[in-house]
Amino acid sequence: MGKVLKRTDKFTKAEKSWILYDWANSVYATNIMAAIFPTIFVSMAGESGDMWWGYGTSIATFIIAVLAPILGAAADYKGMKKKLFTVFMLLGVVFTLVLSFTNDWRIMLAVYVVSRIGFAGSNLFYDSFLTDVTTNERMDKVSSWGYAMGYIGGSTIPFIMSIAMLLLLGYSNPIAQKFSIIITSVWWLVFSVPFIKNVHHVHYKDTDSRPTIKQVFANVGNTLKDIMTEKGMMLFIIAYFFYIDGVGTIISVSTAYGTALGLGAVGMILALLITQIVAMPCSILFPRLAKKISTRRALMFAISVYMFICFVGFMMGFTLEPHQAAYNNAYKTHTETSISNISVEFEDKASSDKFLHDYMLKSRPLIRDEKDEDLRKLELTWEGISAKDADNALIAQEELYNKNLAFAKDNEGKINDYRKAQKTSTVLFWAMAILVGTVQGGIQATSRSYFGKLIPKERSNEFFGFFDIFGKFASVVGPLLYSFVAGITGRSSYGTLCLLVLFIVGLVILKGAKKPLEELELSRAKQEAI
Repeated sequence: MGKVLKRTDKFTKAEKSWILYDWANSVYATNIMAAIFPTIFVSMAGESGDMWWGYGTSIATFIIAVLAPILGAAADYKGMKKKLFTVFMLLGVVFTLVLSFTNDWRIMLAVYVVSRIGFAGSNLFYDSFLTDVTTNERMDKVSSWGYAMGYIGGSTIPFIMSIAMLLLLGYSNPIAQKFSIIITSVWWLVFSVPFIKNVHHVHYKDTDSRPTIKQVFANVGNTLKDIMTEKGMMLFIIAYFFYIDGVGTIISVSTAYGTALGLGAVGMILALLITQIVAMPCSILFPRLAKKISTRRALMFAISVYMFICFVGFMMGFTLEPHQAAYNNAYKTHTETSISNISVEFEDKASSDKFLHDYMLKSRPLIRDEKDEDLRKLELTWEGISAKDADNALIAQEELYNKNLAFAKDNEGKINDYRKAQKTSTVLFWAMAILVGTVQGGIQATSRSYFGKLIPKERSNEFFGFFDIFGKFASVVGPLLYSFVAGITGRSSYGTLCLLVLFIVGLVILKGAKKPLEELELSRAKQEAI
């Protein structure tokens, strides 16, 4: 039920406002999910930071995945969709801002989980509004322009501002780090206003009464039954579950993976900026490819590119990890020997041991990267230190500095091998970033619009709720699989390689679904024409 949309060559006000929300919230995907905040978090959480990041991402996506079909069923009633969208949008904005108020990585992880629930929840309703703002004929175009504007505006502009602050003040500067978080919240909130004002719920269930819990769960059951009995839709959504799993996981863990390998944070962020720049035109061009060779084949092409991306990501770590392990193992032995042979004895033994190890941990990348000046400036001290221990700290600092110089000289071969492998892996990271840019927006936008063509419009939120639950549960499996395999093997590259299986399964299912998908799409087109 609802008014009929007029067809026009130009974007309508509703279409423009809908597209602008991607401009608004894409900064969260870049600054918080993919590029800047993960590297901040991993640096604070330590060597296992990428593993904890994977678990946190899985928890957030699991929660929203469970809620998605229930929220979707409730949102299809008149007046509910906009309200639920606003609640989740504000939840994401507010808790993202809270991230800037703490330096405890455990609290950061918990707050990040809530902010990501807000981000994912608002996107559930945003996606389903696609059927309200445009027609079937324009759906691929409008959906793709949403992603394109998100890449070029919402991602790129605040992303560049954040990078500029990090370069000017230093990547480890708290002000620069907090700026990248605060601008995410402000940008997201400000550019959500047109959506709130101009996007309206057109297709809905025509009833003045609010839905009861019984009705909501009954609708969930009916929608699931409809999906299961419609072969084309069921096969598509299962294929989507697998391939979007890999897409979402690559977005979520790429910089955490690079940080764990010791790649430069600024270099990785600049590479991801290239992803945004490449993704904008490719997102706009992708519907043309889909029109020329069919949507299903275009999606299969994008999946094939992602399979190659997985292999590049695997090689990025596989060639580096042996050199990283050799250096880290040698440095670990060096650390314990150096600390145990310090000539002074501290009064506060517990604090001294902690900060001696912290000093050596901070020295490790400086020695590896030959940053002698930064190594010289590194200080050994802690809050509340006594006068005697302060004097001892100066002596210990000088001794450890000299021992580190000796270690660097004795292990020159290991360090050079590690640095050469780092350079190769950095090049592969850049190649991977460019490849992702060519298909990331296209595969997401086309999947969304293609599903929109397969479903009844007045029940869009119910069906998009299940579309979202399959996507979100995939995002639970991907990071969990990555973290689990990386944990048991001790090599993050194997975690990356596992993602290849998910793309293969998605590709095989989509290839076999040709006939039922074509029949369903034709059937929906005929229904819309009546």
